[in-house]
Amino acid sequence: MSTGNAKFILHASLSRQACAQCQRPLTNCICRWIKPIANLVEVLILQHPLEVNNAKGSARLLDLCLQASQIIIGENFAADELLSVLHAPSCQNPGSYALQPVLLYPDTGENQAIDLVTSTETRFQENQDPRGLRLVILDATWRKSRKMLYLNPVLQTLPRLSLTAMPASHYRIRKAHKPDQLSSLEASTYALMRLESDEEKYLPLLEAFDGFVEQQMQFMPPRK
Repeated sequence: MSTGNAKFILHASLSRQACAQCQRPLTNCICRWIKPIANLVEVLILQHPLEVNNAKGSARLLDLCLQASQIIIGENFAADELLSVLHAPSCQNPGSYALQPVLLYPDTGENQAIDLVTSTETRFQENQDPRGLRLVILDATWRKSRKMLYLNPVLQTLPRLSLTAMPASHYRIRKAHKPDQLSSLEASTYALMRLESDEEKYLPLLEAFDGFVEQQMQFMPPRK
């Protein structure tokens, strides 16, 4: 067997092995970008099943960086189970009081809310103690996130935090319809900055995201 073939077989074998921490193939491990952050606002990521094995997805990196976060996979959740997770005590202090869930989601606007039960939607009242909050993220494409919201009326009743006038996304590996449409990691980072009134604390997350994007671009075919 030639040396070239041996190298190819070795590479193929490594690509099938998953990193125990980030759960990605060893050839595309993202652990180097992990920046540990002790977030005060807990984060709950509701991840659409189609995003689980998407190499371009940023939710896994976000979860690995945040000290207080969890990912739950699904599209249509049982209402009682979802309520239990949303209002559960702090994962860092199980004996504490239930946290207030806040849904991070853009303003739908009247012309975009035809299929949503928006009459129960309320805007989140800011300036609350961040230790009592749980930020809820829908990790999905825009179309899939709207479907998740539609299928889970419980989510429609949550106080909603919407981000406006955001900087352009650095998410060059996925197509966006608007310049300010952000990845799950970027949107969560800006929301945490706002809720905790601490921008500097979360800058390492954006730096980690830039490194992650650069790494993923190496696996993409060159643009013509």
